[in-house]
Amino acid sequence: MTKLSVNINKIATLRNARGGDVPNVLEAAKNIESFGAEGITVHPRPDERHIRYADARELKPLLKTEFNIEGKPIQQFIDLVMEVKPAQVTLVPDAEEAITSNAGWDTVKHRDYLKEVISEFKNNGIRTSIFVDPVKEMIEGAAETGTDRIELYTESFAVDYEKGDTNAAKSYTECAEIANQLGLGINAGHDLSLKNIRFFKEKVPHLDEVSIGHALISEALYMGLEKTIQKYLKLLK
Repeated sequence: MTKLSVNINKIATLRNARGGDVPNVLEAAKNIESFGAEGITVHPRPDERHIRYADARELKPLLKTEFNIEGKPIQQFIDLVMEVKPAQVTLVPDAEEAITSNAGWDTVKHRDYLKEVISEFKNNGIRTSIFVDPVKEMIEGAAETGTDRIELYTESFAVDYEKGDTNAAKSYTECAEIANQLGLGINAGHDLSLKNIRFFKEKVPHLDEVSIGHALISEALYMGLEKTIQKYLKLLK
C-alpha cells in the first residue's frame, strides 16, 4: 500500500496572499485527513512565504495521521523539527532563490553532513528521508548516511511522461530496486498528479509514500478536495 501525504503549502500561499486566516490551514489539514489522506506534509522556508514555522507547531497536536516536515536542515529548521517531533523529516537541499525544490542531494559530497543531521533526528525517534534524484550513486550514497528512506524527486518523470515517453519511469524503477536492496524505504514527490500517478505507481516498486501538493490542490479547484483525494487513493491502491 502506498500512502498519500498531502502537502498543504499551497493552501498557506493562498492564505498569505490576503494576510488573514482564510483559508484556515489547520482546518484544511483536518479536513484532508477526514477525506482519507494518510499524512500531512509541510515545507517551511526561512522567508515563510507559504507555511510558517508557527503553522508546523500548531498542526502537530491536531493531526491524527503522519506528519512530515520537509526542508533544508539549517539550524532554524533543525530546531523546529526537534521541537515538533513529526513522524518524519525529509531533508531537501533548497536553493535560497528557488521558487520550489529543483534538485536532490549530492549524497556523496554531503555524506558526512547528512549523516550528522540524520543521527540527531533518529536519536529523537524521528524517521528520516533524503530528497534525491533517480541516480544509482545518489541512492547508494544515501544508504551510507543512515537515513531510513529516500524521496525520489519526480519532476523529470512528470516532464517525460507528459511528452509521451513510455520509459519515463525507467530510472525510478531501477533506483527503487536498488534502494530496497539497501534496506531503504521509498517515498516520491514533485509534479505527480492524477494524470501520471497510476503509471508511476505501476512502474515503481516498493513505494511507501507519495507527497503531493501543487497538483492536488490545483485539481481540487475543479473537482473539490474530497473527491480529488479519493481519486488519488483509488489510483494508489
